[in-house]
Amino acid sequence: MNVLLTGGCGYIGSHVAVVLMSAGHEVVIVDNLTNSRRDVVDKIAEIGGRPPSFYQGDVGDVEFIRDVIRRHRIDSVIHLAGFKSVGESVQLPLKYYQNNVCGALGLLQAMEAESVSNLVFSSSATIYGNPQYLPVDEAHPQHVINAYGRSKLHIEEMLRDVCISRPSLGAICLRYFNPVGAHHSGLIGDHPRGIPNNLMPYVVQVASGEREFLNVFGGDYPTPDGTGVRDYIHVMDLAEGHVAALNHLSLSTGWHAFNLGTGKGYSVLEMIRAFEGGSGRAVPYKITARREGDVACAYADIQAATLGLNWKAKRTLEDMCSSAWFFQNHLSTRRQGSGR
Repeated sequence: MNVLLTGGCGYIGSHVAVVLMSAGHEVVIVDNLTNSRRDVVDKIAEIGGRPPSFYQGDVGDVEFIRDVIRRHRIDSVIHLAGFKSVGESVQLPLKYYQNNVCGALGLLQAMEAESVSNLVFSSSATIYGNPQYLPVDEAHPQHVINAYGRSKLHIEEMLRDVCISRPSLGAICLRYFNPVGAHHSGLIGDHPRGIPNNLMPYVVQVASGEREFLNVFGGDYPTPDGTGVRDYIHVMDLAEGHVAALNHLSLSTGWHAFNLGTGKGYSVLEMIRAFEGGSGRAVPYKITARREGDVACAYADIQAATLGLNWKAKRTLEDMCSSAWFFQNHLSTRRQGSGR
């Protein structure tokens, strides 16, 4: 299958590319490199044994995307391109609506013009807001509390409407919980530009000495240790969920949504202790005020993905921490080798 992968140079996208290639698919990456790096394509090629096709450009550019679809006879699209910082979205909501919602709109217009009928969309558990019950299943009410989550929900709603208007279209919304970890090669992983917005890359940078300490946002949540609880999933398990979704689309049409998580919740302090145990490094931290837009506790009900996609997360919390640390060590070695 020829798969267009938007945002394929990013953290999740690079791992999805590797898993797609290993499953025998031809991968065409489109990425504008705003929050990613061009050399990731070379690392994907090194892991996969062959280079993916790569185009630098914006997913919202309809004519550009149409040309890529025609040139590579694209069968299916996996759409991951988008901004993803909850905190930034609260401060800059228009940036998120412009990039995420308008980008998805342009992609859908290009797909319709070129009669591409399969789409896997990178959605988010953020759309559920503060959980009314746990674990969170796909029928949970959607009560978004930040612009990032609302942009994801808008796109889900667009896809639902388009599927109604085009019975031949199949769209799967994968609602991610919290991806962490890295590929076992150490070549690709979570390497954000600037200050990390997510927990694990920040923990890794503190452990490596790049940053002095970790800010833990909120120590007074109604959780066992007062810190936020999340469902952390290994990024390779998450990536494999995308291949399972593509397989599902080969047999069905219409709109579908699935949670991708482990079904288990870990607090921030539990994650810190697990990482310290796996790396042998201390992670100093300071508990600060809660961050606007965050929820106290969220973890997934994964029955729908288990039954509908024949998929389940296999890797452990130890795997998540050790692979993230292994990637950081490889990154430090490469920097030293290049003199940076």
